Amino acid sequence: MHKDAGEFSKIPVPDEVADAIRTLLRWTGEDPSREGLVDTPYRVARAWKEYCAGNAEDPSLHLSRTFEEVGGYDEIVLLRDIPFQSHCEHHMAPISGKASIAYMPKNRVVGISKLARVLHGFARRLQVQERLTAEVAQSIWDHLQPHGVAVVIEATHGCMTGRGVKTPGVVMTTSRLLGCFLEDHRSRKEVLSLMGY
Repeated sequence: MHKDAGEFSKIPVPDEVADAIRTLLRWTGEDPSREGLVDTPYRVARAWKEYCAGNAEDPSLHLSRTFEEVGGYDEIVLLRDIPFQSHCEHHMAPISGKASIAYMPKNRVVGISKLARVLHGFARRLQVQERLTAEVAQSIWDHLQPHGVAVVIEATHGCMTGRGVKTPGVVMTTSRLLGCFLEDHRSRKEVLSLMGY
């Protein structure tokens, strides 16, 4: 289960982790003994433990409690514009974005907050956006066994805005469609339209 920020502030930091961060600070030209940086190795270590908390959970477990009494509802279920934070595995730079997640149920639905929890569980790891999109879609497909799943993610990447090509404002969009949203043109058009595409 996901910890809150207060719980992460209490995690002990091993000496080798704090020393590694001090080494990085020195390598960038900083003095880790100056007043503003004395506690930085501990704050950074705990922050990274929180950023990567998804490594300690199985996000699919959020989909284990489903509901079958839905009054015959068998149309699209959509959660739009779910904000998320992640970090890229190439430069460990921030990825900030939003996701829209939809599925067309067969026999059961899941509480809508669970869709956001699945996204956040996979996002709280070192990621690439393409894999994040695929993991969220596949998890819903495998555990809810719906007629179709659609996931669209839009995000900005710190590795593009703060370094390298230094191009702020660029948004990367990825999508993963499964089942009827992949195979049936009308279903695909409907779900993408509901998502605003």
